[in-house]
Amino acid sequence: MAIKKKALDRLRAMCLQATINAEANTDEQALAVQSLYQDWTDVSVGDTLPAGSRINYGGVLYKVLQDHNKQETWTPTEVPSLYARVLIPYPDVIPEWEQPDAANAYAAGDKVTHNGQTWESLADNNVWEPGAAGTESLWKQC
Repeated sequence: MAIKKKALDRLRAMCLQATINAEANTDEQALAVQSLYQDWTDVSVGDTLPAGSRINYGGVLYKVLQDHNKQETWTPTEVPSLYARVLIPYPDVIPEWEQPDAANAYAAGDKVTHNGQTWESLADNNVWEPGAAGTESLWKQC
């Protein structure tokens, strides 16, 4: 019985350590272990959501953009000033390009489809439309 308790204690400690370490993940790493991040519905109203942390909402991973206390109506889909959806939700799938803002811009290496073509971002913090005039240094066609 003592061996099972030690094994269970060790497993709990590993899960806690993984959750602690998850805050330092890149977006791609975070998506690979998305279940380590708390679900928005499990956060109590009034609890603090710190800037830079990540939260799941409706099966989608979001970054928290600014410190705030959770309010029932301040959901990630309703208050974009508080949350930014991770734009590359599945690393193995190339999504359709969507206009980001400065809070959730594309990173160098991100791939998207746009106007029937596949594009790769050449720069971090890329908010420009692929294939638009003057964006040759920001996107390359794949």
